[in-house]
Amino acid sequence: MKAAPFDYRRVTSIDEACRALADGGDDARLIAGGQTLVPLMAMRLARPTLLIDINGIAEMSGIAIVGGHLVIGAGTRQAEILDSPVVKNHLPLLTDALSHVGHDQTRNRGTIGGSLANADPAAELPLIAKVLDAEMVARSVDGTRTIAAASFFESAMATALAANECLTEIRFPLWQEQKTGYGFHEVSIRDSDFALAAAAVQLTLDNGGACTRLHMAIGGASPAPMRLGEIEAALMGTTLDDSLIHAETARLAALVDPQGDIHADAAYRRRVARVLTERALLSARDRAIGANP
Repeated sequence: MKAAPFDYRRVTSIDEACRALADGGDDARLIAGGQTLVPLMAMRLARPTLLIDINGIAEMSGIAIVGGHLVIGAGTRQAEILDSPVVKNHLPLLTDALSHVGHDQTRNRGTIGGSLANADPAAELPLIAKVLDAEMVARSVDGTRTIAAASFFESAMATALAANECLTEIRFPLWQEQKTGYGFHEVSIRDSDFALAAAAVQLTLDNGGACTRLHMAIGGASPAPMRLGEIEAALMGTTLDDSLIHAETARLAALVDPQGDIHADAAYRRRVARVLTERALLSARDRAIGANP
């Protein structure tokens, strides 16, 4: 099939993109990498009347450390983030997760903002944004606002972005504690596929080995990436021994609400989510104590 007819406009600034979105109404769409939108248009599952090309907006690309945050422009290619020594040194969890996103060709075109705005419940980047309490900066003709990851992902393929808003940058808070570790594990049918389930953990230990900070999230097992606050609270202050981790992650099956499909049923996703969460916790703990750098 071919895409339905649409108008095309190439813009070179965020302000111009915002004006185009306002002019185009609810049926206008932004395009950068186009890794999801173009196939949907080809199958006529998406029918924008106006396609706004934001590839020429230089101010929407880049990686920098600003005021205790790793700030990444929404138009930054996934491949650039994956190869960035700044990201690897300051936020290795993001680097690890990005290595599971698609393959070289999709990462060369795909952008971080596109993945977050698409909000696939099985995608890796929304999961990392959720577990790290990232902030999404959105701009429209009405001004700029910051949306916390906790409220950004509403459901499958649905976010808090308004139809006239352009996602411009993502801010990841940096953890300054010395004994900080991370873990990311996923299961997919093939390396380039979306995850059937994925788990991400970042934590900090004190000098005595007790957990003083813990963020956990699961993807692919609910309509949106899900923080595991109950398990976080139960593990805080403990030394995260293997038996306690195993006991607490066993509660996960009752917390998640996965959907079955042709690739895996809900019961399988529940089982895998628990195992992946346990593995991610163990990886993060061991990295924090230096046993698994």
